[in-house]
Amino acid sequence: MKFLGSRNGFHRIAASLPMALALMLSPSLVQAQDAPAAAPTEAVAAATDEAAATDVAPAGSYTPMKPTEGKGMPVPGGIDVQPQYSPTGDFAHGLHVGLVWVMAVISAFVLLLFVIVIVRFNKRANPVPSKTSHNTLIEVVWTVVPALILLGIAVPSITLIAKQYESPPEDAITVKAIGYQWYWGYSYPDNGDFEIVSNMLSPEEAEKRGEPSQLAVDNRMVVPAGVPIRLQTTAADVIHSFAVPSLWFKLDAVPGRLNEKVLFIKEPGVYYGQCSELCGARHGYMPIAVEALPMDKYNEWVLAQGGTIKGAEAAPVADAAAAPAEGAEPAAAPAA
Repeated sequence: MKFLGSRNGFHRIAASLPMALALMLSPSLVQAQDAPAAAPTEAVAAATDEAAATDVAPAGSYTPMKPTEGKGMPVPGGIDVQPQYSPTGDFAHGLHVGLVWVMAVISAFVLLLFVIVIVRFNKRANPVPSKTSHNTLIEVVWTVVPALILLGIAVPSITLIAKQYESPPEDAITVKAIGYQWYWGYSYPDNGDFEIVSNMLSPEEAEKRGEPSQLAVDNRMVVPAGVPIRLQTTAADVIHSFAVPSLWFKLDAVPGRLNEKVLFIKEPGVYYGQCSELCGARHGYMPIAVEALPMDKYNEWVLAQGGTIKGAEAAPVADAAAAPAEGAEPAAAPAA
């Protein structure tokens, strides 16, 4: 028993020696642990400063454009077509105004004839009616004059049809609009072939952003202003129709078919439209928002989406091939 007690006391002494040694060395251990901890803190601070510097001037930055009230959108109580922002739209609007005046003049002329007949050829003013059954001059006039009027209307009408379906030039920027039930997708084959999906915003979110309800979307179709655009349309399920009234643009999107025509927007802005082909239960909730930007801003948007600038990737390769190899010595002249 005495032996066992002495051995237990020895074990307790032996166990206490490491504890005492740890207490003696604990200040230095704490300092050694604090020193490495400072390094990650400094690294995080440096990374934060670098990120802040990047946020100040990010590459490919983009800020959505705010719409202008009454521009590219319907207005309450409007009685005319929307103001046009494309050359085709300007021509069509001029034709529209001209036809309105033609209809007004014809209507006024017919009303005048009615008044004359009522006043001059009633029973009291003309008790003995004329027995005339034919008048060659009148018959020629009322046949030739309407024909000339229709001919005058046909020439600008056919011209407008031709303008609406002009083929885009070879250097036009290609944008493809794809109709789905019930939203739009936009792909950019000339800028890396990325695609964005566009859905209608809720009325609350549209009002918060200052955009018209049931026309505002989360992702707009962004295009450059002042350059021709090859706008292609297709669909993934049923027939849709891509229509923007203020740009005088409408083109059906048919599954299995690729339609295209040129789109030219005169100035930057936000222009709204809707699907114009009955395509199912939520057909009325398929809005279109086109944002036209200056070319430099459009390029920034493309970079922000992870795309590429058309022609930009080939320029550095061409410059590198044209530049002489650095440090290369000129070839010696051949011996005579």
